[in-house]
Amino acid sequence: MLTAILAIVGGLALLVWSADRFVDGASATAKHAGVPPLLIGMVIIGFGTSAPEMTVSAIAASQGNPGLALGNAYGSNITNIALILGLVAVISPIAVHSQVLRKELPVLTVITLVAAYQIWDGQLTRMDALVLLVVFAALVGWSIREGLRHRSDSLGSEIEHKLAERTMPLKRAIFWLVAGLILLIISSRILVWGAVHIAQSLGVSDLIIGLTIVAVGTSLPELASSIVAARKGEHDLALGNILGSNLFNTLAVVGIAAAINPLAVAPEVLYRDWVVMAALTVSLFVMGYGFRGPGRINRVEGGVLLASFLGYTSYLMYGVIAA
Repeated sequence: MLTAILAIVGGLALLVWSADRFVDGASATAKHAGVPPLLIGMVIIGFGTSAPEMTVSAIAASQGNPGLALGNAYGSNITNIALILGLVAVISPIAVHSQVLRKELPVLTVITLVAAYQIWDGQLTRMDALVLLVVFAALVGWSIREGLRHRSDSLGSEIEHKLAERTMPLKRAIFWLVAGLILLIISSRILVWGAVHIAQSLGVSDLIIGLTIVAVGTSLPELASSIVAARKGEHDLALGNILGSNLFNTLAVVGIAAAINPLAVAPEVLYRDWVVMAALTVSLFVMGYGFRGPGRINRVEGGVLLASFLGYTSYLMYGVIAA
């Protein structure tokens, strides 16, 4: 048991560190290649911060742990909105100025509804995975188009400022891009082994482990980057990290995992975890879209999101203790 706990702690620490190096290397490499800042923010940073979820879920699926794979993806979405955005909004209310982000909010809501349709029959087949990955490819194409068309968007300005603060020579950028990816895979294997071992030792489902410990752990890159962005007043960047991550989790992370090994979906994923994820996503859409002006998530709303996360996590823990 002690070895498994150390594997989780050490695996998470290495996972978060390597994810940060991977995103920094990818962003710097893209900047050297002349990629517009908005495009770097939407595709590389927004999606790249979900690299931990992708590697963990892919390895979990390949090893026959569907609950861990799906729980990690959906649990990370719940953590991103309820814990991270809630905490960020309490620290500094989030004002949404970016028109690109206002377009992503309804897209995420629709994709969340599509996820319910796919898991309704209790399984995610390779055909379901293909649909998710095709939609993801289309979303990447749309992101590239928006990034090239709206270079003056407020999100692009914040990304440009961020990149200027963290310059990196091309050789070093490529090194961290490759090394970060390799370390991501290694740390993910360590983490998955530890999580599965603890779940088996305690008689807890790998779904619960994925929804809690692993989901929070793999969301730490989003937590760190969003808090830093909020403290600097870069609200669009903070929200952009979360939107990009949740889109990536719902489409690419689940899609890749199901493509590797079709996933059996427990009934509680639909009536409990998806319901919470959908309710939070709709709430984010209502708060962030700004139907009568710029969207805004104030401190009270941030507190409600935090309370939702604590309530959901407490409910999961109560179920474990009661069992």
